This record gives sequence, structure tokens and C-alpha cells, in this order.
Amino acid sequence: MSDPLLSILIVSYNTREMTLACLRSIAAETETAHEIILVDNASTDGSAQAVAKEFPGIRLMAEAENHGFAGANNLAAAEARGQYLLLLNPDTVVRERAIDRLVDFAREMPQAKIWGGRTLFADGSLNPASCWRRIGLWNLFCRAAGLTGLFPGSPVFNSEAYGGWARDSVRAVDIVSGCFLLITRALWQQLGGFDAHFVMYGEEADLCLRARALGADPHITPAATIIHHGGASERVRAEKMIRLLRAKTSLIRRHLPAWQRPAALALIRAWPLSRRLALGLVALSGRKRESAAVWAEIWRRRAEWQQGWSAQGPGPAPQAV
Repeated sequence: MSDPLLSILIVSYNTREMTLACLRSIAAETETAHEIILVDNASTDGSAQAVAKEFPGIRLMAEAENHGFAGANNLAAAEARGQYLLLLNPDTVVRERAIDRLVDFAREMPQAKIWGGRTLFADGSLNPASCWRRIGLWNLFCRAAGLTGLFPGSPVFNSEAYGGWARDSVRAVDIVSGCFLLITRALWQQLGGFDAHFVMYGEEADLCLRARALGADPHITPAATIIHHGGASERVRAEKMIRLLRAKTSLIRRHLPAWQRPAALALIRAWPLSRRLALGLVALSGRKRESAAVWAEIWRRRAEWQQGWSAQGPGPAPQAV
């Protein structure tokens, strides 16, 4: 049997119904010769059993332990046979041949080496988290000063999220989100895959920045559009932000020039402090009390995030092309 052109890698954890919906959408909307490798990170909701029953033809790795997003994708990629690897979140729905169109885009623009598409929320509104600009002093300052929140649509004050761009044009970006990221298997192997230093969040940013150091030029196309569900409770949001701050701190330590790091680390710490103080004042009037409590918790737990994920070394280094 010949190798498929594409290997689709999915990592699931207690997302049974969403995972099944994702797999159904792949089957309905994808003609590109492909294989699916799904790593279930020790789910307790019957995800692995349900997938095995409805989709016996996919490669299911039902793990007894949770390897995290990075580790599980590395496991899946080690089994992949495709020329391209597609990282796809289980909480996505493929629509209008999005995977086929993304592969076509990659073949039309091979010099990019990493490709992504456009993501929408379930109601059809834009989910802007399909791509990001690399972390830097200016966007960190805008976060800490509250300018990003005041002017979310501004390409100047919300530059990290490419504010004001509806993801409706082909464009080079610094970072493609791991929810819908296409990469050649050769480049993935050259980079050593995801760096497991990033326990959660930041994996794709680190990967894309290391790839850019080798000459990659990640691009987004609106022709490939999927649904990516989002949203969480305030309590879950606090946990998510703590992990995100740890990831951003690690990215600063790894990818910013040494002379910028002290200022960048000061700004990343100032961001939750400024949010705590501002929302604390608003909460005195009876408004935004839940949000104020979230940011107060994040600041109270700052010892968990202000050193990054760990004190490990720099991880896998780029190899010469």
C-alpha cells in the first residue's frame, strides 16, 4: 500500500462528541489521500471506545497516561507516513473541503513550509486565534498598558493578534495556531517536532519561530476555513491564563534577544497586575466582579507562571537546511 499524501494528527482528551463530529467532517469533506492518527490522552469519557467503534479504519493510540499536546503530537508524528502533517484540534469541524484547499495552497506555495487557514466560531463569527505575531516588547507593552483591550481592532495596539485583519486574505504570519497547522513531515523531523518543554500552550509558537530560523515563511489562506469552538468558564479561564503566561515567559527566554529579555519579563508580569488593579476598581461598583476575581487569582498565583514552564535548557536547536 502506497503512503498517503497527508497524515492528519488529532490529540483528544475528554472531548468525545466533538472528536466524533470532527472525524465525521473529515470523512465528509476530504478527498486528499490521507491517514488519521488519533492519540487519546487517557480520556475518562469513553472517547477512545467511541472512536474505535465508529471509525475502525483510523490509527487510534489509546494512551494510559496524558502526554500533553506536544508529547501526544510527537507520538502521532512518529507513526505518520504522509508527506504532509496536519495538526487538527478535536474541537474543530472541517467545512467546504478546507483540508483539500489547505494542501492545494501548500503545493502552490512550497516556500512557506508551514501553512494555516481561517477559523470561525460555531456562530460563523471570526475566531482570530488561527495565527499570531511573535511576542515582542511593543505588543507586551500594549498588553500591560491596557491598549490591546481598549483597541482590539487596531493593527498598532493589538499587533500580536494582527488586529483589524479578518483573515480574509493570503498573508505571511509569524505563528500558525496548532489547531489547524500544516507542515511538511521533513521539516517537522528536522525541527525535532514539538519541544516537550512547553507543557501546554506555546508549542506551535516555538515550532514556527524555530522553523523561521531555518527559512520557513508561514502563510495563512482564507480558502481553507474551519469551525474552531471556543469559550470557557471564568474558573477555567484562570487556569488557562496561568498556563498561557508560563508559555509566554518561556518564549521570551528562548526567542527574544538577550538585551530585550529583562524588559519583556517585566512587562509580562505587569500585564496581570494591571488587569487585577483596573478590574478591582471596576468591581467596587458591582460590575466585572467575576473577571476581577479571575485576575486576582492569576496574580496571587504568580509564583506558578513567572519563571516559565521549567528551568530546562533551550530544547531542540534548528539544524542547518
